[in-house]
Amino acid sequence: MRQPFPRLLLLAATTAATFVAGAQDAVRLPDLGSSANALISPREAEDYGAEMLRQMHALDLTVDDALLDQYINDLGYRLVASSDRPKDHFQFFIVRDTQINAFAAPGGYIGVNAGLINITQDESELAGVIAHEIGHITQNHLYRAFEASKKDAPLLALVLLGAIAAGAGGAGDAAAGVLMGGQGLLLQRQINFTRKDEIEADRVGIQTLANAGFNPDAMADFFGRMQDTLRVGEGENALPALLQTHPVTLDRISDARARARTLEARLKDRPRLPTIDKATWEKNTAPVLYVKDPTTLVNTGAAVAKDSAGDMYALMRERVRVLSGDAGKLASYYATNLKRKDFDTAANRYGYAVALIRTNHGSQAIEQLQPLLASLPGSVVLRMAMADAYLDAGRSGDAMAIYKALHENSPRNVAVALGYAKALAVQGSTGSARQAADLLRPMLDKSDDPEIFRTYAQASERAGDSIRAAEAYANASYLSGRPFDAMEQLRRLLKRDDLDFYQRSRIQSQIADLTPLLLELRKRRVATDDNPDGRTQQ
Repeated sequence: MRQPFPRLLLLAATTAATFVAGAQDAVRLPDLGSSANALISPREAEDYGAEMLRQMHALDLTVDDALLDQYINDLGYRLVASSDRPKDHFQFFIVRDTQINAFAAPGGYIGVNAGLINITQDESELAGVIAHEIGHITQNHLYRAFEASKKDAPLLALVLLGAIAAGAGGAGDAAAGVLMGGQGLLLQRQINFTRKDEIEADRVGIQTLANAGFNPDAMADFFGRMQDTLRVGEGENALPALLQTHPVTLDRISDARARARTLEARLKDRPRLPTIDKATWEKNTAPVLYVKDPTTLVNTGAAVAKDSAGDMYALMRERVRVLSGDAGKLASYYATNLKRKDFDTAANRYGYAVALIRTNHGSQAIEQLQPLLASLPGSVVLRMAMADAYLDAGRSGDAMAIYKALHENSPRNVAVALGYAKALAVQGSTGSARQAADLLRPMLDKSDDPEIFRTYAQASERAGDSIRAAEAYANASYLSGRPFDAMEQLRRLLKRDDLDFYQRSRIQSQIADLTPLLLELRKRRVATDDNPDGRTQQ
């Protein structure tokens, strides 16, 4: 981990609790240089967001998949790079929730519900929603909302901590009831932004959208489709959550369309193709590792057919649908509807293949993937799906050949490395397990993904490195919102008499980093998933 066991999480969790509170439309916004910035630093805000995400992992409220993480963060950072604060910290993730919503949290954390992704019609619509949330962060709306609602700070902090307590231990359905009521107090009871904030987020979001090369009309198109739900006469309960937290009016949609028209007129003369050739690039820029022709990194403007095998957005949308839903029911849904010509697209067949793999029908998945790969043999996404299908069908040799080739071509691709490591780890040999651990070890220092640490731990254990395995299991527990379990694992590990000086020092350092957080948690009687009453752990 980059920062194992940061010490400011409790301060951030209590003082920043009101960031998820609602600011009323009538509140006058303070200047950007308000006292809110003095109350919580950017680093504390980032720690708060990270802790929120860990608690969500603990309660299985996120869609944890390396391919989807890679896609949503690539899309998010493409937008961030075109925003007015491209150097700020951001992290994007997918929430396991069928409601149509998205939210921004302190520290640049932006969550997008699976339900929202599933109903978008193209990548520009999805990018439009994310650009809007980026706008809330870059324009300091979270800090403004805190300033506007600071009178309610003690009450709202207690509400947040109560939500965490309800989600602890064996609460099960009670946790889901509290945290998923509406959108859940811990993660989705976000700011009811003022109308002025919404218009401002629209304005900067549309600018970001256009700068990043997306259709600037997409934001207005998407909100317009959401607004249409108001006309069916089904009452407030039928409203998408997005409209409840981000109220949309006809004036706001019209304003967004007008801004898009202005931007399109301004950008119409901008070159859409690369304006530099390979020779000039090599003369004026540093070499790019693993890339023979750097100009291939520039968007050539070539159109990708909607829902085709090359439409990454469409493939990922269907992957979200399957991984966030009931794979068995979805397999039947795809099988039934693929008989219709208008539904028979590459993206839907990919979704069907993923559902089949998830329900242990690898041989059938292979049949669905073969024609897709024939049309686009270089697709990393399709080749990874085929490797997973081969594994499920018992053809491990074919699966390992695909993963080996993928890793050789993209040695720093986290999704490929994790998939390859998982495939190696189940082969049963010590050599394969050691190779799996070697693949993941370079990624540990920069990762906050518990699945990477968990897979590394399993591989290290099978390779005979029980000490590294135990450390990784402790890190996975911490990143999954179980800090007391992590401490207990580290303490047990420290009692071993076969540790060398460096191993013992490394473990002691992790315990020292974690101790202040646990003391503060116990002092405030804050419950966690592994400490339900907030005080029993020593």
